Amino acid sequence: MLTTDDPLLRRHADGRGVVTLTLNRPQAFNALSEALLDALQAELDSLVVDPTLRVVVLAAAGRAYCAGHDLREMRAEPSLAYYQQLFARCTKVMMALQRLPVPVIAQVQGVATAAGCQLVALCDLAVAARTARFAVSGVNLGLFCSTPAVALSRNIPRKAAFEMLVTGDFIDAEEARRLGLVNRVVEPQALEEETERLVASIVSKPREAVALGKALFYRQVQAGMEAAFADAGQTMACNMMDPAALEGVQAFLDKRAPSWR
Repeated sequence: MLTTDDPLLRRHADGRGVVTLTLNRPQAFNALSEALLDALQAELDSLVVDPTLRVVVLAAAGRAYCAGHDLREMRAEPSLAYYQQLFARCTKVMMALQRLPVPVIAQVQGVATAAGCQLVALCDLAVAARTARFAVSGVNLGLFCSTPAVALSRNIPRKAAFEMLVTGDFIDAEEARRLGLVNRVVEPQALEEETERLVASIVSKPREAVALGKALFYRQVQAGMEAAFADAGQTMACNMMDPAALEGVQAFLDKRAPSWR
């Protein structure tokens, strides 16, 4: 049972540079209170400058992954200025996930709604339990999920995203995988094991190549085709000069495994 001594966000680091951040408000379905947003921001600000970081896993405690914003908190201070700063604060957290130089994996064990669904969409990768469900259900309360729409519409086809946004209906994990919101779906008891498979594959690759690649990936999807190719070509040329890439290519030519630091 959660006590007042339990942190809102648990942090676990292993010896490989893999950090797991666990949302820890199970009694509130891990709703994104101001305090939890602040805790996430503080951790992300710390991680972005950590040269040993390889992967971040964003997990959650309890039955729900994240139920979105804390509606009780939001209703307690109904002013335009408050809502503007709240959504700006949430956007800053979401963008910090994308700006990390390493992949962020959402490990989704339960329901992810509204800003919780946005959180999944903003992670680079997602592994879901078969029992997980997803929705942007603010419209059911008269509140269109405008900020989640930005992330959702960049993950799944537009018509599918708009249907979710205007109906508030849930989709199951298999449908989320089919649409592209999550990468892998497994039985609940295999969730951590499947996430670890993805983590292990990533940490076996050179950090420099992954960091360059992640930054380029998000730049190019927002650019026109010609600009995207120009950026990608320059990035690849710089990547090719990195010792890890030079070793990888030489190892391939020598028919041996690469020897990376």
